[in-house]
Amino acid sequence: MTSNRDRALVAAIELLGTEGLRGLTHARVDERAGLPKGSTSNYFRTRAALLDGVGEWMLRQEVPVVEAALKPESAADLIDELCRLYDFMIGPNEVTTTARMVLWMESAANERIRQALLSGRAVMTGMLVPALARLGARDPVAASDTIGACFQGVFLQRFARGEEIDPRPLLEIIVRGALAPGSAAGT
Repeated sequence: MTSNRDRALVAAIELLGTEGLRGLTHARVDERAGLPKGSTSNYFRTRAALLDGVGEWMLRQEVPVVEAALKPESAADLIDELCRLYDFMIGPNEVTTTARMVLWMESAANERIRQALLSGRAVMTGMLVPALARLGARDPVAASDTIGACFQGVFLQRFARGEEIDPRPLLEIIVRGALAPGSAAGT
């Protein structure tokens, strides 16, 4: 059973991911979620509180998916898992990924949104860095940052420009380049 609060958050993400930030109002969230008028504002008094809730909900939904992908035995496993994760993000999770891109753009002018997104990114980095370290990355933090930047760039190309990009060749370069020469995981 989905709570009304979660229904409101799902509707808010759908609005962000399909209509952008201008489409996000408490009344529109109520309408999209099929909730009585005023319901969303009962849970999230301000737009800022609603955006905080959206960020927390996205993170809560995606952590298990990312966590499952980050148990590689080799560089090839990691590349395969990252490609599967990418396919999830542009497939079943496309609206949420688009919503996140909308929020990243807004974060240029909104420190609160930027901090919320950076907190979420820190959680994801906290899962990726140990996987890279286990595989022998020379600098797991820099490798994680590079993978994150790659994903964001490919998402931007896809959503803003409508370009289809296969992330595998990019991830091959990043992951294999990050691994220490001669490490068993890099082969």
